[in-house]
Amino acid sequence: MYRIHTLRSIREWHNIRYIRLTWLDLHNVVRCRVLSLSYFERLLGTANGRPGVSVVGCVLGLVGLRIANGFSAAGNYLYVADLSSMRLCSYAPGHAMLFGWFQNAKFSPERPLEYDLCPRTLLARQVSEASKRGVSFLVGFEIEFILLKSTLPEAEPISTHDWTTTASIYTGTTGAVVLEEIADALQVGGVELQMYHAEAAPGQYEVVTGPLSPLQAADALVYSHEVIYNIASKHKLKATFAPRVFGYSCGSGAHTNVSIHSETFQGETSPKAPTLTPLESVFLQSVLDNLQAICAFSLPTVASYARMADGVWSGGTYVSWGVENREAAVRFCGTPGSHRFEIRCVDGTSNPYLSLASILAAVIHGLDTRKTLSVAGSLDIAATLGKEKRKELGIGERRLPLKLEEARKYLDQSEVLRKGLGDNFVTKYLAVNEILQEHLSADHEATELDKIVAMY
Repeated sequence: MYRIHTLRSIREWHNIRYIRLTWLDLHNVVRCRVLSLSYFERLLGTANGRPGVSVVGCVLGLVGLRIANGFSAAGNYLYVADLSSMRLCSYAPGHAMLFGWFQNAKFSPERPLEYDLCPRTLLARQVSEASKRGVSFLVGFEIEFILLKSTLPEAEPISTHDWTTTASIYTGTTGAVVLEEIADALQVGGVELQMYHAEAAPGQYEVVTGPLSPLQAADALVYSHEVIYNIASKHKLKATFAPRVFGYSCGSGAHTNVSIHSETFQGETSPKAPTLTPLESVFLQSVLDNLQAICAFSLPTVASYARMADGVWSGGTYVSWGVENREAAVRFCGTPGSHRFEIRCVDGTSNPYLSLASILAAVIHGLDTRKTLSVAGSLDIAATLGKEKRKELGIGERRLPLKLEEARKYLDQSEVLRKGLGDNFVTKYLAVNEILQEHLSADHEATELDKIVAMY
């Protein structure tokens, strides 16, 4: 259950003294301001309904010390606390986390309060648009990460183990202690923990959390990452969500599970997938039609494409789907009445607000245009089927981007996402992503992988 704490409860029952006002920028770096509780309470009483902190105008477009095109160090925005997002930080006694909304500091008819580049605002807007059409979503994440003893001169995992073996969590081992602390901290913070287990790569684990509405799910994922980072650090370890740390083993994803619901939607079952409801068919075709452009958000680094390959359970390289098929970009799973779509071409370097907003924008367009499912599901690796079989299934030769530049090109040319997310936002995001790539590949002593591990 999503747990909302009040200021009274955190002061009287949890001895909270500090508020971590937290946000994600456009390249998924977690940032925060730590406010004393007394100062935050004063803001609540004097801010005319907008308790928050002033931040520099380039706050969402700053990569390292570089400012992306379209952003400026001049001016400022107000980051306004969303009290409904409060969670306890048991990994930092005396602290609670809050998310918020970026808003224009001053209001005028020409410049409304809402800031069109705010990631949470973008996602909330898509949720609202879907609601106007009688549609809602639930979202859950599978969080894969690797625990490292050290990162230099090379990445050293805490252990080597096989997938989901008990040897990865023998009592008293570092892995067992850290994983249980993470599990406890998530639950104290109100995140529904379903399970955790070892994954197949050295030092790799997965935490699975319960479904929430899209905005709450994205908040919970950012909070979960902070829990994992901090508890690993407490044990002198480095937790990383980097897509592929060890080239000889599998990578880490952030599989995004989405279910779609409506009591009013009317439509016809698709002959391509008679077990799907008409609404699920619209969802699936809408995502598949726009998946190449969505990858600019869900796979936003060069390293992301080192993970995406055929035959390694990462979702493959074709725009395809299949029932319980882990080699398809979209895996359909569950049972009638509780179906969900697992979008596998997502990793931990992506900003979850933006990935989800792009998915929902595609689906809203599909609802408005009554998309018809034209791609049949496959139980095989699409790359092994041959051209004729792919054509028969409706997959054809449409592949996911094989490198980041391709993903940016698809997004730049996407009329659907430019309309749904805003032309200004897409243009600014592309500018940020370009200098992020330059920053990570710059010729310094640290390699690109070292920088990815350090940043994510």
